[in-house]
Amino acid sequence: MKRLLRSVYSLLVMFGIDPRRMFYAVRGLPRYYLDLRRLRSQSASGERAFVFGRPFPCLGERHAASGAAKGHYFHQDLLVARRIHSSVPHTHVDVGSRVDGFVAHVASFRQIHVIDIRPLPCTIPNIAFLQADMMQPIIDGTLIDCCDSLSCLHAIEHFGLGRYGDPINSNGHLLGLSNLHRILKSGGKLYFSVPIGPQRIEFNAHRVFSVSYLLSLFESQYRIDSFSFIDDDGALHENATMSTNQVRTNFGCVYGCGVFEMTKL
Repeated sequence: MKRLLRSVYSLLVMFGIDPRRMFYAVRGLPRYYLDLRRLRSQSASGERAFVFGRPFPCLGERHAASGAAKGHYFHQDLLVARRIHSSVPHTHVDVGSRVDGFVAHVASFRQIHVIDIRPLPCTIPNIAFLQADMMQPIIDGTLIDCCDSLSCLHAIEHFGLGRYGDPINSNGHLLGLSNLHRILKSGGKLYFSVPIGPQRIEFNAHRVFSVSYLLSLFESQYRIDSFSFIDDDGALHENATMSTNQVRTNFGCVYGCGVFEMTKL
């Protein structure tokens, strides 16, 4: 029943209807009008430096926390940015990660080269941008062995599913991984994350990978230096032990996020 309700909720949100926000908005209306009346009363008898402009109700934030310090992007972005800051690589390249999240974190303290199939319509300090389709079997020759540090966070799962205008390709994730391997120098670090859980495609949003499948892809090309994961409740488990049972059960995740730090062999 819980899974069905989540599916219905996701469908409504996709079409611009958010029942949760609607509930908090209705709940906040009485307090909004009470506070407005109180403020108007105070303004009428006090200093009149401000006139009242158009109404701009914020009805649900009274009951919200100071921020959402959980979830895949929050934890992976901070974790990997922190490790890049500590390792001080010569050249760091990112493929497909969020510019308004991880990329911005890294750009706050060093230069980062970003590759994405989507355009970046503005110039941002410390970000050097290249628009490219990383599923193409032959990438720009200047990119081969171009960096000693490489990241691809929550991106490969989308390759070949058409979500971002990319061509449909059932092997899109494999083509992307092949090009990541070509970009990174031998001995360089790869920071990589994808959704983990029972292996499946949820078209056209993303793939979800089993941990055992990922390990089979990495075993001949990388040494795994550390593995962390974000569980289904959005909590980070840093430097998790990869026991046989944990790998087999995908660390208890249905839709979690696995974060790998690896060295290219």
